[in-house]
Amino acid sequence: MDPQGGHYLNKDALLSALGAARMCQLVLGCTTMSLVAHQAGYTATYGIFCMFVWCFCFAVTLVVFTLDVTRLHGCMPISWDNFTVAYAMLATLMYVTASVVYPVYFLQPQCPSEGCEVRDYRIAVTVCSSVCCFAYATEVFLTRAKPGRVVGYMATVSGLLKVVQAFVACIIFGALANDSEYNRHIPTQYCVVVYSLCFSMTVVVIALTVSGRTAALRFPFDRFVVIYTFLAVLLYLSAAVIWPVFSFDRKYGTPARPEGCPRGKCPWDSKLVVAVFTHVNLVLYVTDLIYSQRIRFVSQQP
Repeated sequence: MDPQGGHYLNKDALLSALGAARMCQLVLGCTTMSLVAHQAGYTATYGIFCMFVWCFCFAVTLVVFTLDVTRLHGCMPISWDNFTVAYAMLATLMYVTASVVYPVYFLQPQCPSEGCEVRDYRIAVTVCSSVCCFAYATEVFLTRAKPGRVVGYMATVSGLLKVVQAFVACIIFGALANDSEYNRHIPTQYCVVVYSLCFSMTVVVIALTVSGRTAALRFPFDRFVVIYTFLAVLLYLSAAVIWPVFSFDRKYGTPARPEGCPRGKCPWDSKLVVAVFTHVNLVLYVTDLIYSQRIRFVSQQP
């Protein structure tokens, strides 16, 4: 018991639905890593990425769970609610990606050279990783903004979309780095500037919110978010037109995938990934712009 008569440990962190979701995340994450390390295995860049996702999410979730149970998060100079919901959204996206990438590159219908037992372990890894996606999504669902309740910005639809936009931008950067030949034309270099600028500003918005420094701005935070999101829509709209033209038009690029282009190292594939996720982010920013109009009203709910 502390001097005020309260409990040192937070029982709600264990006995609530949110606590149950986090414990499921830890159990499934630990199981996934154990299966991979024991028999399923991982190799090459894609395998390392998947293992990084599972280890990173497990480690951060363990820290979050421990700080919540012990109430020590109150000693940290951050907005705890904003941080946890933003992390849960990021972990959901990372787990979804790993749950798709791992079976694509490591799970085949026929038994591998190592034996059928390895295939069974890889199936178990895929199942555990996929189920863990729902555990993290459940945390997002439980902590998201609800009518009539005051919450942090990251719990709103606009705040959650910011995390998704940053994650999609990371996918775009990965494709750009994978021999996308973006430096062949000035307009495609302009698109890279657009991706970088919008990503940087999105990270700034998330960092200001998580650190609780939004009041440091000289003008209202909700207005800043709306103005930035509007500009991001315009920039992404231009990139969504320019990138496909200079990548797939016959005058500047190749409309169809070249024959004999190696899988995983084909510039055309990278250009296609960038084009697809550019339009995905454009839709996300437009949706964000619509919902960001309501931030002020949500924050003023009694």
